[in-house]
Amino acid sequence: MYQTDPPRSPKEVLPTMYDLPSEDPEEPGLPDQFHLLQPRLLDASFCPPNYPSDEIFVASDLNLYYDSRNPLWHKRPDWFAVLGVSRLYEQRDLRLSYVVWQEGVYPFIVIELLSPGTEKEDLGQTLRDIEQPPGKWEVYEQILRIPYYAVFDRYKYQLRVFKLDGGRYAEVALSQPRFWIPELELGLGVWQGRYQDIEQPWLRWYDGTGNWVLTFTEQEGRRAEQERQRAEQERQRAEQERQRTERLIAQLRSLGVEPDLD
Repeated sequence: MYQTDPPRSPKEVLPTMYDLPSEDPEEPGLPDQFHLLQPRLLDASFCPPNYPSDEIFVASDLNLYYDSRNPLWHKRPDWFAVLGVSRLYEQRDLRLSYVVWQEGVYPFIVIELLSPGTEKEDLGQTLRDIEQPPGKWEVYEQILRIPYYAVFDRYKYQLRVFKLDGGRYAEVALSQPRFWIPELELGLGVWQGRYQDIEQPWLRWYDGTGNWVLTFTEQEGRRAEQERQRAEQERQRAEQERQRTERLIAQLRSLGVEPDLD
């Protein structure tokens, strides 16, 4: 490749998401059912009030290309969110991957769902050969410098949160399985409830009042329940009015007065 003067930007000369592979069937840790359902709940309850919905991109199990010097190097986070970027690539296409040198915006938070096969890498407890790509922890902490990194153990239902502090991740001491993120005006916590007809602890977002953010389905269910309650209240009022009218008619007749029911 010939050098130009001035040099062209990486966005112009390096591969785009259309050029890079979006799948790696040989990659270990392919999603199980929990890894499919949990990210959907995170998606459905992630709605930072200080960002328009069309300036938020969330993804799960999507290739994240992070190094312009090694364009094929990528990680595949279980879930991540990017703020201040279009939901569509260049506002026109669904993403095949997320390529940082094309997007110009790095993820704000990454969440990994711990699995026995990936736990050590997720927690930065593995050593790598110098010739191998860096592990997730190094990529998130030192290369992309993602402000927040959370891991959730589906077997212990334990949430751990790490915040970038002075260029290194520092674990946040949680007195309860909840963590408020002021930049998002949202919190991340462990919720015991039923999702997709499965009752267990789940990771989801909560709002500034401490209430869990409702998914669209839950909002629809709540509206339907409120409508049912309104209909029932109206039925009860109509029944009470009917009974009151019948009592009044009975009282009039006991006095020898035939009421005019027309």
